Amino acid sequence: MGQKLPEKKAGVGAVDAFLKNLAAMPAVRPAGPRGRLIFALDATASRQPSWDQACLIQAQMFAAVGQIGGLDIQLVYYCGYNDFEAFPWLDNAAELTRRMTAVACLGGRTQIGRVLKHAIAETRAKRVNALVFVGDCMEESADTLCDLAGKLGVLGLPLFLFHEGEEPDAAATFKQLAKLSGGAYCPFDAGSAQQLTELLRAVAVYAAGGLKALEDLGRRAGGRTLLLTRQLGRK
Repeated sequence: MGQKLPEKKAGVGAVDAFLKNLAAMPAVRPAGPRGRLIFALDATASRQPSWDQACLIQAQMFAAVGQIGGLDIQLVYYCGYNDFEAFPWLDNAAELTRRMTAVACLGGRTQIGRVLKHAIAETRAKRVNALVFVGDCMEESADTLCDLAGKLGVLGLPLFLFHEGEEPDAAATFKQLAKLSGGAYCPFDAGSAQQLTELLRAVAVYAAGGLKALEDLGRRAGGRTLLLTRQLGRK
């Protein structure tokens, strides 16, 4: 691809690139009673150390949007041999955490295509404001995934890809998927878990309440969230 691969730990440049891409999106989400976000996770064996962190993050995502009209989150994950699960839409962090803690990561191949097809079907039925995917590798046809990401873009459903580690084929494909869907890509590792939490919380708030809600969060939380609101404000 001719692009420099991300370093093992996501640095300022990688995060700022993610924020820049997010800033290029519409400043106000389409009007609706509540925001809706699909939180998709790779639950194959290599992801076990990150599962507890994901439980914590989704709880913080709920907490961040609790005072701006709320957010419905649907957890989607795959693991093992062709196991694929989409939870009901939930607006309660405790219930989603309870369900997540019952999941055991199992070895198997990636099923990102199924995640994208599911998101397409969901947003055709009722508007979904954002799709988040957290994973570390890709074992599928890049062309097929790119075609699906393009369909997400046509539907106005941005894909936010958070890439754990530095697997090069996954990095190259994930960047293309983000671009085609109108979303954004950002690598991370265990050393940038707090960074990941801040960025996911910002995406959740943005999906739930648009720019104004994100600006309010930025004033309270500071850090990367404040930087994001400043970039959005310069559009």
